[in-house]
Amino acid sequence: MILVTGGAGFIGGNFVLDWLKIPSNEAVINLDKLTYAGNLATLESLEGDSRHIFVHGDIGDKDLIDRLLVQYQPRAIVNFAAESHVDRSIHGPAEFIHTNIVGTFHLLESALAYWKSLEGSAKEQFRFHHVSTDEVYGSLSLTDPAFTETHAYEPNSPYSASKAASDHLVRAWFHTYGFPVVTTNCSNNYGPYHFPEKLIPLVILNALNSKPLPIYGDGQQIRDWLFVGDHCSAIREVLARGKLGETYNIGGWNEKANIDVVRTICTILDELKPRVDGRSYAEQITYVTDRPGHDRRYAIDAGKIERELGWRPAETFDSGIKKTIEWYLDNPAWIDGVVSGSYRDWLKKQYD
Repeated sequence: MILVTGGAGFIGGNFVLDWLKIPSNEAVINLDKLTYAGNLATLESLEGDSRHIFVHGDIGDKDLIDRLLVQYQPRAIVNFAAESHVDRSIHGPAEFIHTNIVGTFHLLESALAYWKSLEGSAKEQFRFHHVSTDEVYGSLSLTDPAFTETHAYEPNSPYSASKAASDHLVRAWFHTYGFPVVTTNCSNNYGPYHFPEKLIPLVILNALNSKPLPIYGDGQQIRDWLFVGDHCSAIREVLARGKLGETYNIGGWNEKANIDVVRTICTILDELKPRVDGRSYAEQITYVTDRPGHDRRYAIDAGKIERELGWRPAETFDSGIKKTIEWYLDNPAWIDGVVSGSYRDWLKKQYD
C-alpha cells in the first residue's frame, strides 16, 4: 500500500479518488489533519472501501507517523500535506512554517528511519514523492522563458518560501542519506473539490450567488493552469518511473491572465446557467487592491516530464474549465458543506 499525506485536501483528495478508481492499485493510508481545507465529504464515495484507510493526524506528529509506517509497511509516501494559500500566508505565516517546513522535516525523519529498516526489494523499491509548487521559482516577466527544473529558487511570499525550504530538505535527505526521493513542482491546479478561496471556485460561486467577482489589481497576473486530474496522472508516472533525486515540473501548457480566466468562466456560466435578468456574469467583475508582493507571471516548462516519462496533459484549459464549472453546478451539497461561517469571515477580511 501507499501512504498519502494531505489526502483530504483538494489535490490530495483528487489523487486518492483517482488512485482507487484503478482496481489493481494498492490500498491507501490517508493521513490528513483536517484543517479548514481538508474535507472528508470529498472522500464520501470511498465509504466502505477497504482499500481506503483514513487517519486523522498531523505530519509533524512523529510518534504517529512512526506507528503508521510500522503497522502498514507502505512501499511509498506521497506528501501533499501543506498550507497552500498565499493570502493566508501573508496574514499568518507561522502555520506555514510549522506545517510546510517543520512538518516536512519530521515526516522525512520518520520515513528515513523506516526506509533504513527495510531490506532487499522493499528497500530498493521504496519512494518518497514530495509534491511542491512552481511558486518557489519566483516571478517572471512577460518575455522570460518558462520555469525549468534548473531555475533558481526565488520565493516571494511566506507560502512559497516555506515550500522552497521543504524542497531543499527533501533534496538534502537524498544527497546526504541516499534517501529515495522524487519531487514535483506543479503550476496552478483547478478542478472538482477545490476549496472556494482560490480564484476559480471563488469566481464560480460568487457569480452564482450574485456577488462581486474580485480581481486583484489590473487582473493581468499570468498563471499556467493545470487540471487536477492531469496532475494526478503525472504524479502516478513520476512515482512509478521518475529518476531518484530528480525534480519534474508539471504544467498544463495553459498560460492565462487572471482576468481572462474570469471572463471565460462568465461566458461558460452565461451558457450553462444564465442569470435571471439575462445579463452577463461579467458585469459582476470588481477590481480590488492588489495583494502585497503579488508575482506577475508563472509559467511551467513541462518538457522534461514529457521527454523522460512520456507524460503530457490530456485537458486543454477550455475543456478543463468547462468540466470544472459543470462539477460545481452538479454538486451543491458539497459546496453547502464547505461554505461555513469561518469561510465567510475569511472572505470578508480578505476582499472587503
